[in-house]
Amino acid sequence: MTGERKQEILQTAIEIIADEGYSSLSMRSLARASGMKLGALQYHFSTWEDLLRSLVGYIDKHIREAFEAQDLQLGSASVSEIVEFMLTETAGTEDALFGDKLWPQLWAMEQVESLVSDLLEEIYADYLEILEKAMAAAGSESPRAEALCVMSLTEGESLLMGQGRRWEQDRSEVRKTILKFIEIKYGENS
Repeated sequence: MTGERKQEILQTAIEIIADEGYSSLSMRSLARASGMKLGALQYHFSTWEDLLRSLVGYIDKHIREAFEAQDLQLGSASVSEIVEFMLTETAGTEDALFGDKLWPQLWAMEQVESLVSDLLEEIYADYLEILEKAMAAAGSESPRAEALCVMSLTEGESLLMGQGRRWEQDRSEVRKTILKFIEIKYGENS
């Protein structure tokens, strides 16, 4: 039961961040939104740092599960499969974990919470490594530089064209353009 309750609390934290902004998340606000007293929350997460570590770990776990749920293997997915996953899995869904609102808030949170910055950089480093390997397998001459460029494209797509953003109406065309670029550069099943 404790594990399930922790997951419920972490999901509530994600919803607070996505719906109200990262500055609305505190131990007290999370306890209140989870229907418990602060002491009960601290039974599950004794410190703010413990909560942040668990939160980023929870996000990482769900990204990996979503990747594998699409029958993609972390070590053998193609460049096209990885990019398509990042474009479709992180944006426009109803799930607060993958929605447009969460990631910009996490990026902002990185600026004020060095622990969040360190933890999210680990997620990005893993993604970079996976993408870099796929690019090397596809024959890229500069797999690391190209992987960083593609990461910038996919992350920027949700930041600039996410729900409620100025260029939201261009999102579909931008996604098609990114995928077409990947197909031309690396092949459809690269």
